[in-house]
Amino acid sequence: MRNRSSGRIALTLACFILAFGACAPKNHRPGLWLSGDVIEMPVSDWSFSAEYREIFVETRTWYGIPHSVTTVCASHEGKLYVPSVYSEGGAFPDARFWNRNVARDPHVRVQLGEEIYARRAVLVSEAVERAGVLEAFATKYPFWRDMLGKPEAERPTLVLLRMDPQ
Repeated sequence: MRNRSSGRIALTLACFILAFGACAPKNHRPGLWLSGDVIEMPVSDWSFSAEYREIFVETRTWYGIPHSVTTVCASHEGKLYVPSVYSEGGAFPDARFWNRNVARDPHVRVQLGEEIYARRAVLVSEAVERAGVLEAFATKYPFWRDMLGKPEAERPTLVLLRMDPQ
């Protein structure tokens, strides 16, 4: 009887370790909560984000367990932006779980490297700001440069979110 009990404890512990290790998002697989150093000092210039090719965004779900995704970022005029690309169709926010979370509750956490920042995601709708942000993405990422070189009718739907202070 002792062996079965020990085996169950070991299995439970192994499952917990595997589940904990799967909390961070990776590539296209979403994750749960982010872990790192929480930075509480205000950031006035996000140009340092240029050194990060990918970042993580943690959203708040309606059921209380965070949902995080891997995305890209760019800075424009000192502000941080993240996109949501709808290459398979659909519209904001319905076609992306994390976008639905942001639309319901814009409070997010953004992780760059090992540092986490509390932010508020704001949908970019103003044309001049949007054009500048798209140019920032095209400068940083060849994919964006190629995509933006296509006629607008051939591009996927692009949603831009500005990461404002909370």
